[in-house]
Amino acid sequence: MKILVESGATKSDWRTSDGQARLFPGMNVSTMPLSHVLEVLSGALDSLGRPSLEGIYLYVAGIVTPQIREALEGCIRGKVQVGEIEVQNDLVGAARSVCGREKGIVAILGTGSNTCFYDGTSVSQKVRSGGYIIGDEGGGACLGKLFLADFIKGLVPEGVATDFASKFDASYEGIVENVYKSPAPAGFLGSLAPFILSHYDDPYVRGLVDGNFRSFVRRALRRYDTESYPVGVAGGLGFACKDIFTRICTQEGVRLGAFEAEPINGLLRYHF
Repeated sequence: MKILVESGATKSDWRTSDGQARLFPGMNVSTMPLSHVLEVLSGALDSLGRPSLEGIYLYVAGIVTPQIREALEGCIRGKVQVGEIEVQNDLVGAARSVCGREKGIVAILGTGSNTCFYDGTSVSQKVRSGGYIIGDEGGGACLGKLFLADFIKGLVPEGVATDFASKFDASYEGIVENVYKSPAPAGFLGSLAPFILSHYDDPYVRGLVDGNFRSFVRRALRRYDTESYPVGVAGGLGFACKDIFTRICTQEGVRLGAFEAEPINGLLRYHF
């Protein structure tokens, strides 16, 4: 039997080649101590109770050094007898999910955003994301940040602002607390995206959403060879805004490929 794992900070999705599916806590090496990630991985392997495996394919956010990859592989081999182990970061996972084994450009649009070129085997980057403070254009956290920046300055239309205040802590103190002192500020900012999108018919909101995607296309995607290769899109926000993002890309002369809300779906096709 083989196991496929796709993990972000919130949850890790485990699938087996015989059709089983389990959810475990998230693993993100860039935002969590490696010891915590190893603890989650070890606990999940124990819970599955599989003494031997044909192979395990692990996609975890934040794998940027050989040492991290070796630590994860060592943890797996310490728990089960396994033939093949492949440990990759979430960018490779997204690329394989939306491109399979074909060449293409990859756009991740979720709470954050990221891009890469995929040659059918490996990924390379021309543009760094920068995270929600200095980058992540196109992502949900960036959209939330743009909205709150306008809200605290009284630039959001009255109807939208009133509805926002009825659903969230709209006090200046509450906003500052959530943005600067919460344990997951990017998650908080990204959580505002569904509310913002619910008001897409409002001209102000439409401009905000379209501008966020357009900035992503111009500052990130257009740095790649978009004339030669299609752009595959992975992530919940990109999938939810498929029509909007497609229109923006068409206007910008960017050709799109597959959309996947959850990279695990494309990875199942790739591996199994």
